Parts: sequence; structure tokens; C-alpha cells
Amino acid sequence: MRVILFIASVMFMVSCSQQEKINQIKVNNIQELQEAIKQSIPGDQLIMANGVWKDVQIDFYGKGTKEKPIVLIAEEKGKVTIEGASNLKIGGEYLEVNGLYFKNGFTPSNTIIQFKINDDTIANHCKVTQCVIEEFTQRDRDVSDHWVELWGRHNEFSHNYIAGKSNFGPTIRVYLAGNEHINNYHQIINNYFGPRPRKGGPHGETIQIGDSGTSMAPSYTNVSNNLFDRCNGEVEIISSKSNFNEFTHNVFFESEGSLVLRHGNYCKIDGNLFIGNEASNNIGGIRVINTGHWITNNYFYKIKGEAFRSALAVMNGIPKSPLNRYNQVTDVVVAYNSFIDCLSPWHFSVGSNVSQTDVLPPSEIRSARPKRVVVANNLIYNQAGDAYPIVNYDKVDGIKFENNITNTENKSEIKTKGLRTESVELNPLSDYLYAPISKITPVYQGFDFELIDKDLFGTVRTAENNSVGAIVGPVKESEMSFDRSKFGTNWFQAEGSKNEVKIFTASSSESLISILKEANSGDTILLDQAVYKMEMPLVIDKVISILSNHNEKSELIFSSERTAFEMHPGGNLTLKNLVLTGDKTQNTFMTLDKFMFKAYNLALENVEIKKFKSVLEVSKGSFADEISFVQTVIEDCERGLMLNKETNDGGDYNVEFLTVQNCKFNLIQETLLDYYRGGYDESTIGGNLIFQGNTVTHSGKSAKDQILIKNRGIVNVDLSHNTFENNPVKLIAVLWGEKGQVPVDNAISNSGKIEVVQNLKLKLMY
Repeated sequence: MRVILFIASVMFMVSCSQQEKINQIKVNNIQELQEAIKQSIPGDQLIMANGVWKDVQIDFYGKGTKEKPIVLIAEEKGKVTIEGASNLKIGGEYLEVNGLYFKNGFTPSNTIIQFKINDDTIANHCKVTQCVIEEFTQRDRDVSDHWVELWGRHNEFSHNYIAGKSNFGPTIRVYLAGNEHINNYHQIINNYFGPRPRKGGPHGETIQIGDSGTSMAPSYTNVSNNLFDRCNGEVEIISSKSNFNEFTHNVFFESEGSLVLRHGNYCKIDGNLFIGNEASNNIGGIRVINTGHWITNNYFYKIKGEAFRSALAVMNGIPKSPLNRYNQVTDVVVAYNSFIDCLSPWHFSVGSNVSQTDVLPPSEIRSARPKRVVVANNLIYNQAGDAYPIVNYDKVDGIKFENNITNTENKSEIKTKGLRTESVELNPLSDYLYAPISKITPVYQGFDFELIDKDLFGTVRTAENNSVGAIVGPVKESEMSFDRSKFGTNWFQAEGSKNEVKIFTASSSESLISILKEANSGDTILLDQAVYKMEMPLVIDKVISILSNHNEKSELIFSSERTAFEMHPGGNLTLKNLVLTGDKTQNTFMTLDKFMFKAYNLALENVEIKKFKSVLEVSKGSFADEISFVQTVIEDCERGLMLNKETNDGGDYNVEFLTVQNCKFNLIQETLLDYYRGGYDESTIGGNLIFQGNTVTHSGKSAKDQILIKNRGIVNVDLSHNTFENNPVKLIAVLWGEKGQVPVDNAISNSGKIEVVQNLKLKLMY
């Protein structure tokens, strides 16, 4: 009898095992995939065959269950690539997408991955995981899209790698328009957000949750355990525009922007790392607007930014603000955070603009100061000393400071017993992580502070074991530095292989063209002849350096049409010790007229430029990270640098950093420089011009508005130590006083004047 029962039991288990066996369906093309999706049932696994899937628009729909999701998966991760004009829409219940690689293309719609097919087929309880989206960006930077859109409820975007978006629009967007999309509890977790290049204006966020129109809706989106690696799209890395979101245990590594609580209330920001460096003043921390946020256990290292990009920026609001502007900061708690080697980390009443009432309407004046804000148990430590830890732009009468510690005497305008100076010793645990050698006590016990029951690394805070700052300790060795491999997929390596850098010598015009075409990114071309006659433009579509290989400068004489150098997306050109000569029918440098989907760079040192139309002409939508002219002579040209094509007054501009240093300009007939950013957008804080140590003579005679240097709307301008002689213009430049722009030590003779306008009137963007 026992034998019979045993055999029956085994047969039953085998039968159940067979029933639980996953139904795997391999598909080789879009038609087979569409049919498989149509026929799918809970538990099915749809396997996309290895290879390139080009120009595919996939609608993945169905109804799985929690126990038996329907899975769309790559045959082998990384070997199923989605390319060309392609996208993926998901609609239904318990669907999962796994292991796809989007590259070499762009979406033909407004999303790459969308958690809905249409308004009637929305995703709920669906997941996208182990996927890569790499430079799947629009050919035209002005075309707006979102790489991922989250709709519905309880969806998850996890363990993915996503990088390289250069066009208009947030990388990830969460929507809350409609009751079916609020209280969504979406999970954006364990992802690797790789570099997002600077956009040159607004609408370059990495994540945006909601918008101003739905900012009062509850979202409950969770953004946790992600790495944001050099996400430099704009001043807002994350823009939270809804209620009850959580941002915990993320790493922001050298990202030029901030986590911004732009609209919405009652968010939790806990246990995040913000890592800056010595080189950049654009790396920020947390910017606070609205009500009820708790900012706890965060660690800030070498954050050097100011105002909007300071480590902690608490803003002024607009009285009775409309939804799309700035509500007053109220009832916020900032507690148990550490600010290590940051520069003036606390900025209060950021954005106060009462002085601009003559150029702004009352609806734009931010005069409502923060109130009922508690700042307690925070640690400020600076090895070099920082006597001005607090910067205020208005009265700070609504901030309650309690039991904060700094290691340097506070000489800020704001003196408070709630920030006291004590000797503090820190133990370096890694390149960026420092922890107190001993606990800093006592701690302030504010309302509900018992709910702050853990530190940055999860150590329990108790009455007997607590400390000022983000770290109670001890810190486990595994937590002393962050490991990039723990973020994103388990199969994709973000850093690609590098080519061996080579040096070539070009002995003729023909060989220069041939070598340039065949060279790899990073190579150098040496010129060993005195003269090169160029009948066609040199195409720059890679990182390349061209320089003379002898004591005298090699001369490139151009008779090409339109331009001498044609800058393509991703082109990065360095020229040294050369003479560039035109015939006054072409420009020296030009971008493509369209499809400049990636930034370019241009650097000249000890170069002579003569007899061209414009030195630089760009197209609308083109953008350069950096342009520098150093120790360069420019003469007998019609125009200089024309970076003025973003005229729609939307806050955009054509280059992030423009440096003109120790150069000589002579006989430039029209405008020497036109660098334009239009539109009033207080959070667009870019455009950076250094015009320093230059000599300008006999230029501007035919400038239409009699201005030699035009820099309207550019926020950061250094105009210093220049000499202007015999330039027949009314104005050398107009500086923006409200942005701190002042001319410094410029020698002016028979050349008009430099004018400073305190408040610049700009077109409102909202």
C-alpha cells in the first residue's frame, strides 16, 4: 500500500511540474511576434530571436497574473537589438519586458517605451527590466520625446541602463492625468542612468514625475537605488511635480543639476549620496519648493554650486502662486544630513526677485519667504574651512535652526545658536566618504523625529546610539564606496572599448583628406608642409587634432564652397599652430544645417584666421559643449562667432561654454560675437562666456545695431582685461547687472562704451 501511495505521489508531482512548465515561443520577425502576442496566455514566454530588429513598432498586450506574467524576452541579452525607427508600447496586466537593447535609431512617436498602448489599453503591474537604451535619440534636437513614459499603476522600471539623450524632453516621464494614473506606486529602481549631455536650455531632465497641471495629485512614485552618472541635461536632474514621492538611496555622481521638488508636496528624500568635485560649480544637491517634505540622512560631498545649484537650496515662493510657478516653502524638515567639503552649502530664499518689479509682472515676483522650516542635527564640515555656510537672499525669519554643527566659525549674515562651531574629527573611508570618528551628541528631538529611525546606511538610530549628521556608524566595508556594477543590468558594460590613439603625418592636401576620413576618434594629424590648398571642406565627425609638425605654422588655403570645416554631430576638433586662409566666399566653421543630434566641440590655440565670411556659423538646434579660441588672431573677416540661432525665446542657446582668451581681432566688419539666449526662465542658468585678455581693433563698422559683442540673455559673462581701440560702434557690449555682470579692467579708446543694464526685460516663457 505504501508503494502504491508513493508512486501516486510522484506521478502527481510530475503532472504538476509539467503543468507549471513555461510555454516558450520563439519568434524571428515582427509578424511572428505580433501573432504570438495575440495568442499569448498567462505564463507564456515570448522569445525574440537574436539579431537586429529594425523599424519595428511593438504593441505588447495581454493579461498575465502575478504568479504567471507574460514575458517578452531576448533570446540572449544584448544580442537582440532594436534599431531604426522603432518603439515599444505595453498595455495590460502583469506583462514583463526583459533584455532588449535599443540602439542606432530613434522613436517614430513621442516615446521609446510607453506603459500604455492607448487610453483604453493601459499598463498595470507591468515591468521593464534588464534593458538598455543607448543614444536612441532624435536626429533633430528640437524634436521632443520621452524615452520612457509611465502610465497606469504599479509599474516597474528596474535594472536598466539608459544614456545619451540629447534632444528636447525628459528621459523618463511619469503621467498622472486621470484617476487611473494617480496613486500609481510606480517603482523606478536599481537603474543606471548614464551620462545625459548638456542640452543648452530647459527640458533636459532625467526624470520628471507629473507636471504643474497635475501637481496636486498623489503619485507615490518611488525612485530608489539608482545611479545618476553625469546626468548634465539641465539644472533639474529629477523634477518632482506631484505628491508623496520618495527618493531614497540614490547616488548622484558628478551630475550638473539637482534633485528638485518643483511642484507637489510631502515627498521623502532620504539616504542619497550627492558627489561633486573640485572642477565644477554646476553640480548641485536638493532644491526645495512647496510643503511638507522631509529631507533626511543625505550626504553631500564637494558640492560647489550656488543658488539653484547649491547643496541645499530653499526657495522663495510667489504669493497665491498659480500651479505652474513657485509655491511658498512651508513645514519642511531638513535633518541629519552631512555636508562635507561643500562651498556655502545652505542657501535660503533662493530666487528672491523683488528688485525686478520694473521688468516682471506681480505674478512672477517671489517674495514669500520659507516658513515653519526645521533645520536640525545637520553636520557641516570643510577641511579648508568655510566661514560662510549660510547664504540668504531675503530675511530668514521662518527657519528654525536646532543643534546643527560646523567645524568653522560662522561669519555668515545669519548667526544662530542653532548652528554652533565645534571641533569635529572625520575618518576618511573612501575618496568621497567621511564619517565622524566619534558620535556627535546630543541630538535635537523634534516633532516626529523618532520616525527618522535609521542613518544613511541603515544603522538604527536609538536614544543610546545616535549622532548629528547622516552617519551614525560603524560603516561596513562594503558600504564605503559605491559599486557601479550594482546598478543597471547584469550584462551591459557602460564603458566601451577605446581605440589605440595614433599619430599620422599628412604631406599633401589629398593625404590630409584621406587620413581624416580613415582616422579613429582621438587620433592626431601632423602637417609637415608649408601650404595645403583645400578645394573641399574638411568634415569633422570624430575627436581629432590637427597641428603643425614644424616650427612655422602650416597654412591651409581654402577655396571650398560654404565652409572650410564642416562640424558634424559628435565632432570634436582641436587646431594648433596653423594659418587658415579663405577667399571671402566661405565661413571658417559651420555646423550642418539640420540633424545636429549630438554636441560638438571646437578648440583653437595659436591659430591665424583671415579672409572668411563668418568665423563660425551654426544652425538652429545645433549645440556645442565647449568652444575655445586661445591666443588666436582673427582678421579681415565679415563676422566673428555667430551663436545666435535659438531665437524662439524658449531658454535655449547654441553653446554651453564659450571662451575667447588672449586673442586679437582686427578688421571684423560686422558683429564680433553674437551669443543669444532668449526667454525669461529663472531655472535656465546657463550660457557661459569668458571674453578675457583680448585686443579688438578697427571692427564693427557695418554692425547693424552698432554693438560689437552681443550676449543678450547669457547668464554668466566675464568681460575683463580687454583692449578696444578704434572700433566705430556705439556699444561694445550690454551686461546684465542683476546676474552680477560687471566689466573689469577693460581699456577703451574710440570704441563706444560698455553698458550695464540692471534688470533685463525678457519674454515670459510660461
